[in-house]
Amino acid sequence: MTAARSPKPKKPTTTSDVKLTSLSNCAGCAAKLRPDLLGEVLRSLPRVKSKQALVGYETNDDAAVYQLTRELAVVETVDFFPPVVDDPYAYGQIAAANAMSDIWAMGAKALFALNLVAFPKELPVSVLEAILAGGADKAREAGIPVLGGHSIQSPEPKYGMAVTGVVHPKKVLTNAGARNGDVLILTKPIGTGIATTGIKRGVASEALVAQVTAQMAALNKPAGEVFASGKFRVDALTDVTGFGLLGHSIELARGAKKHVVLMAEQVRVLPGVPELAEQGVVPGGTKTNLEHAQKWVTFAQWLTEPFRHILADAQTNGGLLAAVPVKDVDKAFRALHRAGVEAFVVGAVVTGKPGVTVE
Repeated sequence: MTAARSPKPKKPTTTSDVKLTSLSNCAGCAAKLRPDLLGEVLRSLPRVKSKQALVGYETNDDAAVYQLTRELAVVETVDFFPPVVDDPYAYGQIAAANAMSDIWAMGAKALFALNLVAFPKELPVSVLEAILAGGADKAREAGIPVLGGHSIQSPEPKYGMAVTGVVHPKKVLTNAGARNGDVLILTKPIGTGIATTGIKRGVASEALVAQVTAQMAALNKPAGEVFASGKFRVDALTDVTGFGLLGHSIELARGAKKHVVLMAEQVRVLPGVPELAEQGVVPGGTKTNLEHAQKWVTFAQWLTEPFRHILADAQTNGGLLAAVPVKDVDKAFRALHRAGVEAFVVGAVVTGKPGVTVE
C-alpha cells in the first residue's frame, strides 16, 4: 500500500510575535499525566478480550495494534501537546514528528494522519496556519497525507495528530520482548525536556535552541525502517518520550520480566543541558518521572541529582530504544549508519528482578 504524497506546503509569511511557550502550562511531552496516576486509571478499566487486539494498553506500548487478516494489522496512535518552542511552524513540525514516531516504534508503516487542534480565539489565525503548515510539511517528508482532523477552542494551544499505519501481525515490534543478553541501542541524545524548559524560561542559548529544535523535528522514520527491516533481530522497540529514558527502560524491563542495566557514561546528552540541570532548570514532568522511577531504579552513588533528572527527563520526539542481540549489534550499527542515523549503546538486558540499575 502506497499513500499519495501531499504537495509541499508553503510556510506562511505572516507570524505572530506571541511567545507560544508562555501560553503552555507544561512543555511538550512533559505535559503527560504522571506515570503512577495514569497506571492507576488504566488498571480500573476493563481488560480487552479480543484475539484481534494484538497490542493494547496493558504493557504501556507505543500504539494499539489490531489484526485485520492473517497478513495485515492496523496500527493506531494519537499524540498532542502544548508548544515546546516559540516558532509556530517549528512547533507544528515537532508535534507531527512526535505523533508519527509511535508508528515506527511498532515496526509499522505509516499510512495517513488526522490533525488534532486546540487554539485560543485571541491568537492571530496566521499562527494556526503556520502550525498546520509545519505539521503538513513533516507528513509530506514522511510520505503520508493529512486527511482531515478535529479542532476546538482552548485558552492553551495544543497540536498533534492521530496516525494510522499497518504491519504484518507477525512482525509487530513491542516494548515487551527483550531477552537476556540483549544490548540497548538509542538513536538520539537526551535532554530535550530540560532544554525546552530553558527556552520557556529564556535561559537556553541560541545554539541549544537551534539544536534541540532540529532534533525534536527529526523523523524517526529512517531508524524505524532499519529496525523493522528484518536484516537483523530486534527483540523489543520503543521510543523515548514523556516518561524519559528511565521510565521507558522500566517499561521495557517490566514487559520482558527482565532487568535493565543503563551505563550512564555512555548516554549522550544535548550540549548545554547538564549546565541547565545543575541550575535547576528542570520541568515538573521530569521531576515527577524521577520520583516515580525511584522504586524501580538503583542508582550508582556517584550519580548526582541533576544527572538523575537528565536520565528521567521527559523527552519530546526522542530517539528509538531497541533491544538487539549481541551478535546483531554490528549489523544494526552498519544499517543505521547507512540510513544516516547516529546511534549509541546505552545498556543491556540481564536476568533479574524487573527494574533498572544505573551504573
